[in-house]
Amino acid sequence: MSSSTVTPASPPPGDERGKRRLALVGGSLGNLVEWYDWFVYASFAIYFADSFFPGDNPTTQLMNTAGIFAVGFLMRPVGGWVLGRAADRHGRKSALTLTVTMMSVAALLIAVAPTYGQAGYFGALVLLLARLLQGMSIGGEYAASATYLTEASARNRRGLGSSFQYVSMTCGQLLGLGILITLQHTLTTAQLESWGWRIPFVLGALFAVVVFWLRRRLQETDAFKEEASGEDAGDDSARGTLKVLWQHRRQAGLVMALTLGGTVAYYTYTTYLTKYLVGSAGMEKTTATLVSFTALTLFAVLQPFAGMLSDRIGRRPLLITFAVGCTVGTYPIMTALGSASSYWSALGLSLLALVIITGYTSINAAVKAELFPTRVRALGVALPYAIANALFGGTAEYVALWFKSSGHETLFFWYVSGCALVSLVTYVLMPDTRDAALSRAEAQADAEAEAKAKARADGGPDRPAAAPVGF
Repeated sequence: MSSSTVTPASPPPGDERGKRRLALVGGSLGNLVEWYDWFVYASFAIYFADSFFPGDNPTTQLMNTAGIFAVGFLMRPVGGWVLGRAADRHGRKSALTLTVTMMSVAALLIAVAPTYGQAGYFGALVLLLARLLQGMSIGGEYAASATYLTEASARNRRGLGSSFQYVSMTCGQLLGLGILITLQHTLTTAQLESWGWRIPFVLGALFAVVVFWLRRRLQETDAFKEEASGEDAGDDSARGTLKVLWQHRRQAGLVMALTLGGTVAYYTYTTYLTKYLVGSAGMEKTTATLVSFTALTLFAVLQPFAGMLSDRIGRRPLLITFAVGCTVGTYPIMTALGSASSYWSALGLSLLALVIITGYTSINAAVKAELFPTRVRALGVALPYAIANALFGGTAEYVALWFKSSGHETLFFWYVSGCALVSLVTYVLMPDTRDAALSRAEAQADAEAEAKAKARADGGPDRPAAAPVGF
């Protein structure tokens, strides 16, 4: 972009605020539906496992459904690559629309899948196909929504804007859990096992249709429009490619390292927490479920406040606080949770852990997006994050159960602390990304401000700065 480029007139402040609100709602609600569909599979597996896999052993049936659940994690890097590339080449809006379409189709496939009694293993095949689609969709959704929410936010509010990714992600879990509790109190176990388990997937497909309509109304981000209409727009073959990502391999490595501790801790204190309270603390299932529901609700409320704090003091202080707290606090918190005997003690400890984790969850989307240039931002966020999440986040529960079954449950606590320690070293060494320019316009503004400051310091007249090249 040359220095002679005329900057278009800014839209009225009211219009700008309206667009940002729509972007926040569209990006967040879609993410909510994506994660709702992702988690209801695991939540309702106990009711539909014997519908697709014959036999008299419930454990074997659950292992089969869990195996298909795990396939979804393996597909997340594929989805991150395919949809991250699509977001960098064709726009954030189109990628967001595509991810929610895929998730809607996947939910509908599960809702109508024939049982083993109706079509043999064909039903399990449909289940597998749906899970593959879900894995691809969720792998691309994270990057598309993280990039979109960050780029669409005002520069001094990116932490706040990106924090809604985990707000919506957690609300998706809560919605699925709420529907499960409602159905458990309105249908009998026999009804749930016969046909009731299909209801949440039908709802998921309907939710996705609403979000599809909403996302079609979204505006593309200024950063992507600038990139697509710049001097290099005629040759877009390099945008979103692995070749360009390799040029930013250091940033990709940073994404994997800073994700490691956060994703392990998140899955430990969210999806694994209920099982740990029941299996290790001996708590009633209903009480453990209520602990998780309440803790996650308060956790979601915390995210925007932490995001706003990062906009004032920077990203690194929050990340370092999380990593230090998780490194030194996991063992005592998990040990205390293992002997928690009441709802309030378990809730207090769970909240303590989730407050610590908020230092990561509230801002990690912004941090990752701020590491990459526009032409490879979505892919740069998607692929390394999906790989780290598949290797460590998706396996956290299995690692915990493996240590427990081998009689060394406390070693898992040290495993979580070790992962957080790796991330801590990363946070200490990496630069703070809060002030990163995500577009040429922002880089130009920075250059002009720097030139004016220098001119004032030198006592000379202000001079316009040259436009940045190759941003």
